[in-house]
Amino acid sequence: MTNAPASRTTTRAATLHDVAREAGVSLATASRVLNGSTRKVADAYRERVEKAAAELGYSANLSAQATARGTSATLALLVADIADPYFSQIASGVARAADDDRLVVTMGLTGREPEREAQLVQSLRGQRPRGIVLAASRQSASHSDTLTSALRDLDTAGGRVVTLGSPAEGVPSRTVSFDNHGGTRELAQTLVGLGYRDAIVIAAADGIVTSDSRVDGFLDGFASAGGHRPEVLRGSFSRDSGYRLMSEALAGGIEPGTVVFGISDVVAFGIMSAIRDAGREVGPDIAVAGFGDIDAGRDIVPSLTTAHAPLEELGRLAVTAVLADQWEDPAPLPVDIIVRDSTPRR
Repeated sequence: MTNAPASRTTTRAATLHDVAREAGVSLATASRVLNGSTRKVADAYRERVEKAAAELGYSANLSAQATARGTSATLALLVADIADPYFSQIASGVARAADDDRLVVTMGLTGREPEREAQLVQSLRGQRPRGIVLAASRQSASHSDTLTSALRDLDTAGGRVVTLGSPAEGVPSRTVSFDNHGGTRELAQTLVGLGYRDAIVIAAADGIVTSDSRVDGFLDGFASAGGHRPEVLRGSFSRDSGYRLMSEALAGGIEPGTVVFGISDVVAFGIMSAIRDAGREVGPDIAVAGFGDIDAGRDIVPSLTTAHAPLEELGRLAVTAVLADQWEDPAPLPVDIIVRDSTPRR
């Protein structure tokens, strides 16, 4: 004798028609209440609709809400690489601020490629996001007509474009940033004050705006404080780039007492690993500094001297820029210098 399979009872999801019938109102009235229409509904009707929706377990149709409002309750964040803790902390700030305003964050990875950014913007337009936050650093010598066109279309459709660091060329946008140039200038002056006179800078490729700004600030600050002009080595923002370039520099010979500035904390981590693998010591032998102050920099040994950038605050400010009716780009957020064990006083 075989047992018959137990029957499963499926429950049909409540529809807008069900809510309207339960509340005793027209379908149009129920839609205005639940799909975010700007048209006024009497409080008594609104309460009846909301009560009926709660009792029936009704979930609003996001596409219908977007049609009614002209935009949806979503915000898009485009970053270069979410595996980089730098962007993770920015994303954390965006997500927390978005949650405060009951927005859902959609994230895309660009790899700092304008054409990839364009593809993502075009695909996101159908969601009618309240705005798009472009977190990847712009390239001074690179311009994408496709990206410009996609961002203009988004702006025309009512979505706001917010960039971190530098404006999007040819597109109405809002920009928030922190002081890359001033922060690295102060960091370099601090290092000279600790007794360092020789330095190497390991940066991203020439033409990436964020990297170039940090390089210029560091060179300016180091020279103005009495140090020798640093050598600049170019690669990318990755840990592996920092490791490779530092290994090559060590093979050519580096005098004890030199300080090496990585354009980001992640690059600095690669630099530190290369120094150890070459049988040298980080700190007393070759000093290392970074930029960003991501959490891991406090826990490695020796702890990393760095320029503290308010990454989460920048993410929160980006959401404010998306939502504000009136906006004027604020002054760059200040950067603080944190001296730790990787740069002992000489």
